[in-house]
Amino acid sequence: MKKLLLITLFFRFFCSAYTHPIPDIPILGSFNSDGNSSIIIEIDPRSFAEDPESIPFITANAFKDFPDSNKSELLLKAQEMIRDAFDLRFGETSWFLPDFDLNFTEKDAGDLSEDNIVVIQGRHDTFLESNSTFYQIRAKEEAPYDLIFTNQIDGKPQRRVNVLFPGEESFKLDLGFIGTRPEPEAVKPSVIQPAKTISKEEQAEQRRADARSTFFSFTRQGFVHVLPLGLDHILFVLGLFFLSRKWKPIIYQVSVFTIAHTITLGLATLDLVAAPSHVVEPIIAASIAVVAIENIFFPGYRHVRLLVVFFFGLIHGLGFAGALSAFDLDPTSLVIGLLGFNVGVEFGQLAVIALVFGATFWLTEEKAYRKWVVVPGSSVIALMGIYWTLERVFF
Repeated sequence: MKKLLLITLFFRFFCSAYTHPIPDIPILGSFNSDGNSSIIIEIDPRSFAEDPESIPFITANAFKDFPDSNKSELLLKAQEMIRDAFDLRFGETSWFLPDFDLNFTEKDAGDLSEDNIVVIQGRHDTFLESNSTFYQIRAKEEAPYDLIFTNQIDGKPQRRVNVLFPGEESFKLDLGFIGTRPEPEAVKPSVIQPAKTISKEEQAEQRRADARSTFFSFTRQGFVHVLPLGLDHILFVLGLFFLSRKWKPIIYQVSVFTIAHTITLGLATLDLVAAPSHVVEPIIAASIAVVAIENIFFPGYRHVRLLVVFFFGLIHGLGFAGALSAFDLDPTSLVIGLLGFNVGVEFGQLAVIALVFGATFWLTEEKAYRKWVVVPGSSVIALMGIYWTLERVFF
């Protein structure tokens, strides 16, 4: 009985600690040529839970029944999360964190209504002098989640986007377009400084530089969402690898899996399909158990396996979709980010396969490999998948 309890506690701790991470925290800088500016941060209340992806979004309908004490507690937690997340600066000044006005709003910042997702929005409005040469943020070492640094100028989303891990600084957003602020006694309108003339070649090069920065930023995020954060994705890829070490079965399965999750990742990111996390996450867990059990009882590759892999790949793509769908990006940035994120995921998958192959290649005899690697490895993966499925369905 004691052993069973210890095993249960182990799986509960290990599995709940490494589910798909909550969508990262977007920080939007909105700047106008006249100096009026806002910094807006959005927090999903699920972020405060130990296992955010295991619980559903808070809907407006459910939010109506929340007592005031619960609402106040959520706002307090949001304030603490913002304090621990980042600092900012305007020009070569000291880093600081301004005060944010926190309110509940629906996800798309409209009016609260039934079935809309409720989030906490923090807003800081300010007026910037023309000597504020740039805007920049940095993620603190203790930041609980990654930060998505996005900006818009005069209402136009900017193409360059940064994904910041704890301890990193964003690029410097040039604020040279902001005009001078009039003196209090002046009655004439504000004078807007003329923008620096930039040639078409310089503009094209800047767009390419922004695209490269956004692509590599999301590529890194996609890789990290697999290795080390995506334990369920890692286990599924291991389940594919354990079926056979021959290159053709590995290439067939990984290719089909890639195509499948790319389809749903793209469709979900573009808001063309949607599925609730409390449905997606148990199926992802079940997929891990299915491929692992098949490795044990049905050894050897068969083409029908590809149908199973394709179906579960579609579901895994929905599990990744939250990484991009939460942000109102410039259309070009969205496509570049989607491509970069997917490339990062593929590199993460290949890294998992390479690591396992490197650790087991010395077992050249297939019977020994199956006895000491495939069966015990698949057994552990199956147990974790089954436990994870039960936990996500019933708890």
